[in-house]
Amino acid sequence: MKTSIKTILFGLLALSMLVSCNNGPSLQTYFVDNQESPDFISADIPTSVVTLDEASLSDDQKEAYKSLKRLNFLGYKKNENNADVYNAELSKIKAILKDEKYIDLMEFSDKAMKFDVKYIGDDDSADEVIIFANSPDMGFGIIRVLGDDMRPENMATLANALQNADFDESQLNGITDFFK
Repeated sequence: MKTSIKTILFGLLALSMLVSCNNGPSLQTYFVDNQESPDFISADIPTSVVTLDEASLSDDQKEAYKSLKRLNFLGYKKNENNADVYNAELSKIKAILKDEKYIDLMEFSDKAMKFDVKYIGDDDSADEVIIFANSPDMGFGIIRVLGDDMRPENMATLANALQNADFDESQLNGITDFFK
């Protein structure tokens, strides 16, 4: 009798774990599925690539900078031969980012490039910040910003500080050439 109860409980536990799994597309699975594809460029970027003058940062910017751990980049370069594939991949990304777990932080445009910044988390803490850049002429790129105790409002102020930052371009060669 005890073994049948254990079997039933184990079965219910296994069933509940299977039901709770989300099989829908996610940004992480999109990265994993495409990082080895020859049509994409991917890179894991350590935060050591960015050098900031911490003396010139506000307390919020310092806190945001220290909360960053790494950045993951995935990009797709558009050319005249891959317009259909580009549109299909762009549709996949937009569908993933429409999920309600991705909260809008800001949108802006710079020349022909449109940027969407979103995050996963709540008002107090972001588990992940996503920067999606898209140009109908050049292609698209996605940066997943991963860290600990990231605060969404501080990430916006950190973006301003990064405009004056020095980057170790030797670690960014493939990415900087990607959108040229």
